[in-house]
Amino acid sequence: MWHRKTADNAYLGAFRELRGAFILVGLFSAAINVLMLTGPIYMLQVYDRVLSSGSVATLLGLFGIVILLYAFLGLYSFLRARLLSRAALRLDARIGDEAFRFVLRGGATGGRSRIDPRAQPVRDLELVRGFLGSPAIAGLFDMPWMPVFLGLTFLIHPWLGWLTLAGAGMVIVAALLNQVLAQKSIHQAMSIEGAERTLVEQAREDAETLQALGMRERLVRRWRRMHDAALATGQVGSDRSEGFAAFSKSFRLLLQSALLTMGAYLALRQEITPGMIIATSIIAGRALAPVDQVIGQWRAIGRAREAHQRLREVFDQAPPEKPRIDLPAPAGDLRVTSLTKLAPAGPEEAQADRPRILDRVSFALSPGDGLGVVGNSAAGKSTLAKLLVGVWTAESGEVRLDRATLDQWTPEALGRHIGYLPQSLQILSGSIAENIARFDPEAKDADIIEAARIAGVHDMILGLPDGYATHMDRLTRPLSGGQIQRLGLARAIYGAPRLIVLDEPNSNLDANGDDALAEAIRTMRAKGCVVVVMAHRPSALASVNKIMLLHQGRMAKFGDKDEVLHGKPRPVSVVAQ
Repeated sequence: MWHRKTADNAYLGAFRELRGAFILVGLFSAAINVLMLTGPIYMLQVYDRVLSSGSVATLLGLFGIVILLYAFLGLYSFLRARLLSRAALRLDARIGDEAFRFVLRGGATGGRSRIDPRAQPVRDLELVRGFLGSPAIAGLFDMPWMPVFLGLTFLIHPWLGWLTLAGAGMVIVAALLNQVLAQKSIHQAMSIEGAERTLVEQAREDAETLQALGMRERLVRRWRRMHDAALATGQVGSDRSEGFAAFSKSFRLLLQSALLTMGAYLALRQEITPGMIIATSIIAGRALAPVDQVIGQWRAIGRAREAHQRLREVFDQAPPEKPRIDLPAPAGDLRVTSLTKLAPAGPEEAQADRPRILDRVSFALSPGDGLGVVGNSAAGKSTLAKLLVGVWTAESGEVRLDRATLDQWTPEALGRHIGYLPQSLQILSGSIAENIARFDPEAKDADIIEAARIAGVHDMILGLPDGYATHMDRLTRPLSGGQIQRLGLARAIYGAPRLIVLDEPNSNLDANGDDALAEAIRTMRAKGCVVVVMAHRPSALASVNKIMLLHQGRMAKFGDKDEVLHGKPRPVSVVAQ
């Protein structure tokens, strides 16, 4: 089956799919604004016809028509609100999954992403979705009808039209000034709030260490400073927006009184009728209502606008995917050629100035091989591990599994053939069985138990009160660090993947854990799997048959374990060939 991804921005494409809904919203807005003339026209008829004729039948007939028109007004308002809320849900359904995928890919860029670090696609999507369902967007759809209502005041009398136009101009200038003054504060507040959320998340994850080191109160004070800065900056924008909103509301009331005064003066001069006085006041109020509504929602509009821009940028950065087919399961033949990885770029750092974390590493492994990668800290071991499993992309060189580069598989298909135990293990919220099975809804119990047995954790899991159904999360972990690491080993070998990469898998293990790890490596190698172990402790090398020595990102030695440890290994140039 072919898997393709369009080159277009998926977020903007989702908005284009909502074009029909927005056209209907525009039509309903037109009908709503036309029906808003029901009140002024009714006032004209009552004051200028009914009162002068004294006809009760005419009054009742007009009132019946008003009831019908207002019923349609309520229906159209309901349908418009329903359409907007459904459009928001459609947008979420269309790109919500992809937004979450960006979150998952956020830590797997290897320093190559140019996405705004403040971008939080899921949260930004929530802001945009909330805006589409808010009264603010209804006000934006009503604003194009301002000239129509202003034109009607000119038809009643030019003086009333010019007065209404001047008032509308004052309100619009106030709105634009509000945007200029409040936008900077809103932008700064959102940036500080993002940093504050990051601090809270980090503190929650490392709460025990912070308490042990006596850092808790310092972090509280640091959070308080950031929180106060966010509140102060946000309050500046809120105060300005609220001030302009209060001015707009008061000015509208003043304008209506001014229109009544001028209308009364014109009526005394018999240039308009008394009914036109009331009608002008209602029409002018309707002309200015959308501006008043938008000003009242200005902060929400500003946040939605910022979120919309970030989502555009995030989806612009979506890496283009090549056409892919479902490749057959690999046998485990691994070929690495001239693999080079550069350090993350600084703000103005050129490509050539970036140091090399890995420098032209080449080697080959066959099914059943076990490779131990050793070297000092910062030698590039963890970087190599991430490149081998495809979560990072190299600047040059390639990794091939059964002659196919890793990007020829879809991530889901490739993940079935790869086992990975990272240096920093995160347990997701769920049962032990779900974590071992990688949350596969079609996982078989026998496969889960087999992985646990190979990892040496089956008996330990059975000793828990709920066994494999024991719930795990980041806050309530019933297991020790070593047990969690062995649970991560079971997850890595679940499904008998053909390539297993273990990054310091025994950093938290005791002697029994080391023995279980060595036995698991032997078992998986016997099944024809390629096992690569990034090691600091010699015990992790007990069950491998090949050794690689990394030094400052370069492969210094590579060969059979006995040759590297006790004899003369093959030259690196020969290995590269």
